[in-house]
Amino acid sequence: MKNLCVVLVGTRNPLNVGAVARAMSNFGAMELRAVRPYEKAWREAKSAVGAAELLARAKEFANVAEAVADCSLVVGTTAVGNREMRHPLRGLEEGARLIGKRMQAGRVAALFGSEKWGLSNEDLSYCHWLMRIPTRVEHRSMNLGQAAAVVMYELGRAERKRTDNAETQRAQRRGEKPAPFKPKGAAPKSGKREEFAEMETVDRIGEALLEALRKSGYIAVRGEATAEEKLRRMLRRFSMEAADAEVLLGMVRKILWKLEQK
Repeated sequence: MKNLCVVLVGTRNPLNVGAVARAMSNFGAMELRAVRPYEKAWREAKSAVGAAELLARAKEFANVAEAVADCSLVVGTTAVGNREMRHPLRGLEEGARLIGKRMQAGRVAALFGSEKWGLSNEDLSYCHWLMRIPTRVEHRSMNLGQAAAVVMYELGRAERKRTDNAETQRAQRRGEKPAPFKPKGAAPKSGKREEFAEMETVDRIGEALLEALRKSGYIAVRGEATAEEKLRRMLRRFSMEAADAEVLLGMVRKILWKLEQK
């Protein structure tokens, strides 16, 4: 859970900020970030009872891109409702399991929108996929603090499952159960974990690629904003490893340099 960043976007109510902070502290997530919070709500939340240390360390950001720049996976939370989904949508249990795996390799951001509007389409364009709590259809939306508490609980539960499984495997290796047969000459499994690209690198790829598309005439000026959002979502669907992202960034920059020479 130390690799989980909880990002609140446009939060309006200090009581909700305090409730989110307490839920995070309960389950071991200690990194709280706020994007464009209402100043009064943010100031009053700092004095909320419980999780004072966590709130004191919380950081403010001007936009979502800056808030998730050091994360390799960004997951948005949504009640869905009548909005059109442009991302893969996963239930809470499956989402928590996938987030748990990625938290073992790097930082993961979980985005929560404002109490009034939720996450905007632009906010969602910074996400790899979306996650929803399975509430009843007649009453989909939840209070921000409650929603965060449910998500934190499920993530903590998934982590406890992994810990229990690891302890069981260690007990088996100590002799309680024979080790599995390995054919002679079989290659040992690598202990190296995949390192996924941080969003700062992915955004640099997007900026360079967008500039190349402009210079090549692929996108018109009036369609630039739409193209940028589509490109952002596409790059996140690739879920690139760090090394691949650096190679792609170098390729795009070389193409851009060649275009600028004409």
